[in-house]
Amino acid sequence: MNARMLAKRIAITGGLEVANLLRSVGLMRGARGMGAIFTLHHVRPHEPSAFSPNAHLEITPEFLDAVLTRLKSDGYRFVSLAEVPDALAEPKPSQPFAAFTLDDGYRNNLVYAMPVFERHEAPFTIFVAKGLIERTHTIWWETLTALLRREERISFDFGDGAETIDTATPQDKHRAFARFARYIHAHEETAAVSAVDTLARSHGVDPVEIVDDLVMGAPELNLLDASPLASLGAHTVSHRAVARLSDAEVRDEMAHSSDYVEAISGHRPGAFAYPYGTREAVTPQQATIARDLGFSVAVTTQPGVIGRQSLARSTYLPRLSINGLYQKPRYVSGLASGIPLKLMGDRG
Repeated sequence: MNARMLAKRIAITGGLEVANLLRSVGLMRGARGMGAIFTLHHVRPHEPSAFSPNAHLEITPEFLDAVLTRLKSDGYRFVSLAEVPDALAEPKPSQPFAAFTLDDGYRNNLVYAMPVFERHEAPFTIFVAKGLIERTHTIWWETLTALLRREERISFDFGDGAETIDTATPQDKHRAFARFARYIHAHEETAAVSAVDTLARSHGVDPVEIVDDLVMGAPELNLLDASPLASLGAHTVSHRAVARLSDAEVRDEMAHSSDYVEAISGHRPGAFAYPYGTREAVTPQQATIARDLGFSVAVTTQPGVIGRQSLARSTYLPRLSINGLYQKPRYVSGLASGIPLKLMGDRG
């Protein structure tokens, strides 16, 4: 970890500690809003590695259990994502709500996360990308992780001709990962991901095999959907940033993803999650398209709690990340309080 990353993590940890302290003594109660939508990705036992660029996307089942226990003790009631609009319309809610979502349809959501949610009787939504389920698309951040763990030096053309970059140390690997991520986000995404996949294959890493290993197939989604607590949501076909697509492409991605979920579950999904979900990856323009296509709820990854004003923008809702770098239940309490966001001047 470089000095900048360490400083950022220390600052965030300190902010969460302060927020939880203020929350525990009853200060800034209004910052909490009416509730929060939480986002997760991987839920699985921890496997230590010197190079884990996606560690923020991974928590243990034990931590998820502790989070749900903590939120219950903090007074939260657990609702499904579909119930969020009704929860926001309640004139005088007696409790804040918490809704849980998991992106990308990882197999560990079925194996490790679902039993925890069932134990706590907490509804949850899994957002699935058709291309990942059908193995027609790949997960570039997982492909890169596997490639960089394997090699000490690689050659790639970032746009100015082939160059060789060192990837021997964890620090080298993190720098390389960040550079590849910038490359993908700065170029046409399909072509950029294809170039990374080609590089990976040349080093004996199979991107499709990685997807097959990590992501559920349709039969597993059927099994998951049979749980009364589980629901499936749409997450595009290709997992591309929708803000970089034409309106026609956005409509196709949303509609075909929704069709696919309906074919699996038997009913049209009312919920959609924007890939990446950042301000750069999705704008209110795509939120309007989601509303026009009939989605009642669509979520970003932009941090924020949910207030009554969120009803007017229900297809552009914020979420709070249950982050693998900060696996302490009190940090989740501090984040859910809304205090860190309020101190940063972000209304959510």
